[in-house]
Amino acid sequence: MAQTREQIINKYSADAENLLAMLHDLQDCKDENYLSEADIKDAAEYLNLPYTTVHGVATFYSMYSFKPRGKNIVRVCQSPPCHLMGSTDISKELIKLLGVKFGETTACGTFTLEMTSCLGVCGTAPAIMIGDRVYGNLDLQRLKEIINDYRREK
Repeated sequence: MAQTREQIINKYSADAENLLAMLHDLQDCKDENYLSEADIKDAAEYLNLPYTTVHGVATFYSMYSFKPRGKNIVRVCQSPPCHLMGSTDISKELIKLLGVKFGETTACGTFTLEMTSCLGVCGTAPAIMIGDRVYGNLDLQRLKEIINDYRREK
C-alpha cells in the first residue's frame, strides 16, 4: 500500500536538510511520478520554509517534475563521453521504440522520455537510466531488450 503524503512527510524530522529526500518520496509515491502543488505546500509548512524556497529547489533539479509522467522515467545521458560513444543513436532508437519525443509520455503511461546532462557512469558510455537503475555499454539491440523487459513487467 502506498504511503500518504502525510505519512511521508511525518517520517522526517522537521529539518530543512530533509527537503530533497522528502520531495523524492513525495514524487515517487505517485504512479505518475510528479510533485503536486499540495506536495510543495505541505513540505514547506512542515519544514517551516517559504513555499517559494521549496518550489525553487524542486524546479532547480531536473529529477523533479510538476507534470504527470509515465511509470518508468527513461533518462538518456547527454554527457560528452556518452555523446561520443553513441547516445545520439540511442536517443533516435528510443524515440522510435517508444513513439514519443523527449519530454513526452507514452499514451499507455508506461514511459516518459527525458534527457539528462550526466549520469556519472562515463566508463560505461553510452548510458540510460530507467527509474533508479542505470544501463551502460548500450548498443541498439541491448536497448531494445531492456525496453521490452519493462514492457513485459507492465
